[in-house]
Amino acid sequence: MKITTRKFGDIDIDEKEIVTMPEGLPGFPGFERFIVLNRPETAPFRWFQSVDEPNLNLVIMNPYDFMPDYDPELETILTMRGWQGTPEASLAVFVVVNIFEEGERKKITANLMGPIVINRIRGEAVQFVFSNSDYSHQHDVLKSLDEKGV
Repeated sequence: MKITTRKFGDIDIDEKEIVTMPEGLPGFPGFERFIVLNRPETAPFRWFQSVDEPNLNLVIMNPYDFMPDYDPELETILTMRGWQGTPEASLAVFVVVNIFEEGERKKITANLMGPIVINRIRGEAVQFVFSNSDYSHQHDVLKSLDEKGV
């Protein structure tokens, strides 16, 4: 299947890789079909691209790459979505990142309060926002990588 993206133009995707967000993406009502684009030239960043709207894409990242002890309360998410019994290995967890300049320094922040969790078995995804969380919605990714020695 061919889709149009703002960032990469027309690309071919495997329809089996499309995930549905039955409740939509917060802030973007009416858009429910997305795909995770892995582009070698932008690794470790990926793109959560709307299949239906070329201009709707989010930069995402695997949070465990910079925070191995990240705990997004997967059991709570599984229960609330009715995904009990889904093996953790069948889930993909991503966080939305923002990349911007702050003075002369590049800054990368991650929203650890609102992970996107994909159930590969069901082909569904949810962005679950924790209101009572110790995590930040603007976690400094570069600082975490520095602390890890990366």
